[in-house]
Amino acid sequence: MMRWSPPIRSEGGLGLAAFSYIAIDYLREISPTWHSRLQPALWSILSLIALSRIFTYKHWSSEFRAALPFLGSIIFLLCALLYEALSVRSVTAVLGLDWHRNTPPLPDTGQWLLLALNEKLPQTVVDILRAHIVGLHHFLMLFIMLAFSVLFGSVKAPGFGLGTRYLFTMAIGRLLRAISFASTILPSARPWCASARFQVPGHPHRWAQKFYVPYASDANAIRQLLNKDFAYADSGKLLGDYRPDWGSMSFLIDFLRPTPGEGSSWFHLLKKAGGGCNDLLYSGHMLVAVLTAMAWTEAYGGFSSALVWVLVLHSAQREIRERHHYSVDCIVAIYVGYLLWKMTGFIWSAQDVSRKKRLNKLEKIQGKLIQAAKDSDIEEVQKLLNQVELGSQENQGGGGGGVSNKVMWLFPLVTTFSTFIIIILAFTHTSDG
Repeated sequence: MMRWSPPIRSEGGLGLAAFSYIAIDYLREISPTWHSRLQPALWSILSLIALSRIFTYKHWSSEFRAALPFLGSIIFLLCALLYEALSVRSVTAVLGLDWHRNTPPLPDTGQWLLLALNEKLPQTVVDILRAHIVGLHHFLMLFIMLAFSVLFGSVKAPGFGLGTRYLFTMAIGRLLRAISFASTILPSARPWCASARFQVPGHPHRWAQKFYVPYASDANAIRQLLNKDFAYADSGKLLGDYRPDWGSMSFLIDFLRPTPGEGSSWFHLLKKAGGGCNDLLYSGHMLVAVLTAMAWTEAYGGFSSALVWVLVLHSAQREIRERHHYSVDCIVAIYVGYLLWKMTGFIWSAQDVSRKKRLNKLEKIQGKLIQAAKDSDIEEVQKLLNQVELGSQENQGGGGGGVSNKVMWLFPLVTTFSTFIIIILAFTHTSDG
């Protein structure tokens, strides 16, 4: 029986390019002058190399078919981020600034362990652990480089398929994250965070005044609450909030709790919601890092994927060390990201699905093929093998789907330049990527 081997992919120096980017970017901490010189040079070289391959790339037809799901995943992610921004502002505002200032952080054994290690490890090791080697934008850029490496055969095409899986998984992860941290509000590991980043009322929302405040510090009150199963305590006169005229969006006032000095636009408040204080369980930064590492491991593999996971762990301990998150936030983000990536393998996979389909087809016609070989019927053998190949092409979608040559000539240019523009905008108009 004939055997098909999986396609051999060129390594293409992707790992070297990726870690050169990280090393050069870290020069901002060591030598800002060299960083300002080498980083633009590296970006220019990588961009020119990518542009030189767009017309010799052989899989633009499959990229064209994957473009629409990719755009859909972008819209899904933007909706998830909008919901997350609403939730970030809500969990900050609902209890008021006084609660954030006065509530101590939760006990975190991971933070204690890192402090204990600082006393035992050599100072050089501690300095490496504390160094800001990678951030959120580094993991995003590592994935962008991974997706672009389809132009060089380093990663299985289509690149849009890989991007769709990444963004779709990210969107699900961000939705689950928002639902999680909005369900139970955890005190920030940095008690000053809320007052430094947000302008919200000092007093709690009416709901919190009625259902939380009377029972927050009295064990007997909580015991009676369990027995009676309704809010029995007299909350007194409930404090109200400032209510601007937001028209049809006025229902958001109870969630966002604006103050008079913050303007009259609800969207203006959401733009400030990036980088919350109580959106803790689980870590959004670690979710991005883990999904990048999972994509890198499946699509590219090799020694470089192990280094990416080392960077993930380094980021995790730094998030805990700097008290941006509790240890549980990072631990949950790691296994949630791992499981979500495994669940979305139907969108894109590095495994050669078409090879499996050809083998299944061969198994079905095995008897006919053997009989034709025994009868020395070469024409029948060729006919059966052609059926296998044609079936495989049909499963892959074949050709360009009737798309004109003009469109297929413009598509690579539009795709490449629009992607470059999006990357530039994302990294110049967002904080930390």
